[in-house]
Amino acid sequence: MPVVVVGAGPYGLSVAAHLRAAGAPVRIFGEVMGSWRHAMATGMFLKSTPAATDLSAPEPGGRLADFRRLHGEPELTELTPIPCEVFVRYGQWFQKRYVGEVDPARVVAVDRAATGSGFTVRLDDGQELAAAAVVVATGLNGLAHIPDELRRLAPEGPGIGALVSHTSHHTDLSRYAGQRVAVVGGGQSALESAALLHEAGAEVQVLVREQRVRWGLTPDLARPWTERLARPTSPLGTGWVLAAVCKSPGGVRRLPSSARLLLFRRALGPSGGWWLRDRVEGVVPVRTSCRVTRAEAAGSAVHLELAEPDGRRATLAVDHVLAATGYRLDLDAVPFLSPAVRGAVTCVPGSKAPDLTATFESSVPGLYFTGSLAAPMFGPMMRFVAGTEFAATRIARHAARPATKR
Repeated sequence: MPVVVVGAGPYGLSVAAHLRAAGAPVRIFGEVMGSWRHAMATGMFLKSTPAATDLSAPEPGGRLADFRRLHGEPELTELTPIPCEVFVRYGQWFQKRYVGEVDPARVVAVDRAATGSGFTVRLDDGQELAAAAVVVATGLNGLAHIPDELRRLAPEGPGIGALVSHTSHHTDLSRYAGQRVAVVGGGQSALESAALLHEAGAEVQVLVREQRVRWGLTPDLARPWTERLARPTSPLGTGWVLAAVCKSPGGVRRLPSSARLLLFRRALGPSGGWWLRDRVEGVVPVRTSCRVTRAEAAGSAVHLELAEPDGRRATLAVDHVLAATGYRLDLDAVPFLSPAVRGAVTCVPGSKAPDLTATFESSVPGLYFTGSLAAPMFGPMMRFVAGTEFAATRIARHAARPATKR
């Protein structure tokens, strides 16, 4: 029976590549780089540096730099923001080179096999197949978070045609040209969306809860050794804490769950990429220390009530609210897991994310989770492409073994 990988983004492709290299039969389902193609607005760039965006190949030659060189494209450096379009093409090239066929069918149900060993996987066309193991690599699909006070603006569900939407709903923000848009959030997604909206002709305001907007520092390719020692570089930024969690995700897993969750929530706060600053600061109005306390629909417009730092209340009328309010890791939002399977998965205390072994296996034998859903166990690197090598090598090594030995 094959190992089934659900999801064909960076983590799914990396796991499948290592499974194939190990000689394990594997079926991978999903649209190749689907979220990067459909949940990113046109014109967006990656916040990560080139060195932190390599998918994990089982042999040399699969890095982003290799892809660029083979296609005669110039090398990217830390001073070169990476367009999402380039990353999508890289992922598609990686799939053809290391993974092979990816089935675009959608997995609608995963249940334990009646025999007691393995799983039954059902597809959206009604087809069923038996699987020795299942790897959930669906990224952030279905995990978008919109606060309750904003969600009430869309009783039938947030989206492009509603008064409120999430940044993950959009591929083209130019549809809001000439409209008043409030962007709620202070991270990369909020700030870059605001820049794109402004450049498309929308009237934008950014509403940030924090006291100030944080920006990344422009990379210095010639840092003296004393500074490199004081603040070492890592895929997630500079500093000893980030360097440690990137160097040893397995060590993070051995921390108490309360410490791991604190690290997960605090290690990387909202911030904007250094290259984005000139497109926002002094260009797009940003209101800091500002919190939305109430949102009401008024015909085709929205009235927002805002709590400001001096304790006063203010109102803002807009045509649309764009929520850049992040994602919530919630196992209940993985719809294809049957209630019986989902109920058998032990979660991290204080979280709705799965508790995982050192090989990313859940409490359900043969069921693995990777990517963002593994971040409360292995640290914040699992939220980024940089975590693919650590996860893919361990999952493939364990899942490729016969079921009797797992």
